[in-house]
Amino acid sequence: MAEARDVVRIPDAKVALSTASVYPESTATAFEIAARLGYDGVEVMVWTDPVSQDIEALRRLSDYHRIPVLAVHAPCLLITQRVWSTDPWTKLQRAKSAAEKLGASTVVVHPPFRWQRQYARDFVDGIWRMADETDVRFAVENMYPWRYRDREMLAYAPDWDVTKEDYRHFTIDLSHASTSRTDTLHMVERMGDRLGHVHLADGRGSAKDEHLVPGRGDQPCAEVLEGLARSGFDGHVVIEVNTRRAMSSAEREADLAEALAFTRLHLASQSSPSSLSTPSSLRVPRR
Repeated sequence: MAEARDVVRIPDAKVALSTASVYPESTATAFEIAARLGYDGVEVMVWTDPVSQDIEALRRLSDYHRIPVLAVHAPCLLITQRVWSTDPWTKLQRAKSAAEKLGASTVVVHPPFRWQRQYARDFVDGIWRMADETDVRFAVENMYPWRYRDREMLAYAPDWDVTKEDYRHFTIDLSHASTSRTDTLHMVERMGDRLGHVHLADGRGSAKDEHLVPGRGDQPCAEVLEGLARSGFDGHVVIEVNTRRAMSSAEREADLAEALAFTRLHLASQSSPSSLSTPSSLRVPRR
């Protein structure tokens, strides 16, 4: 009998660059860097950069750089409260329309702020209704409590821990898990086969959302990626890191190249043919 050998299994997951990862440089720069470094696509963070809000401009960038838009991050941040309307449901409808027109499979959305009372009250049912109207996934992202010294503010509703609610798809953000001081692997387990999207970044448990390059903090970035590889995950892994402190464009690009190399390395999971089963904590869905 032939001797069983270890094999390297690389999942169908695409590795994308979040346009937020090049801030304070522009959305257009993110497309250029993603193409040059060999990313599979981009996730567009819709924010105050006018290009990020303009579907035709995004389409031209995608065509010019031959880099697809794989996901659209709806404008859910404090600084984007007036982007694409002040009405949160209008924002999500426009994000869905943008994703459909650009060929993106996923809209990333945060849970409402607690002071958005009516929106928060209707959010879970509303996300289900919108998901039923399209093939685009609405992947709701885990957040974190806001902390200042010894005080903690619960800023999101129904909860920053999205696994407490019934959503069709989740986004796991490892930096947010770090800031919330949550056991990331347990959160992945709770998400189960509804985990459809990954924001990869590291953290060290700071009260500030750090979004470090993977491997520079204490989050189980490698373990999560290796588990996705074993399970045959075919969603998107998005590099969403903070490069604001880069001293130059070259230093920023080096950080993004390092993040991509880390991700590709750990998505190539080595396992023997006789042991290809995946732990339940890291089983994720196929489309």
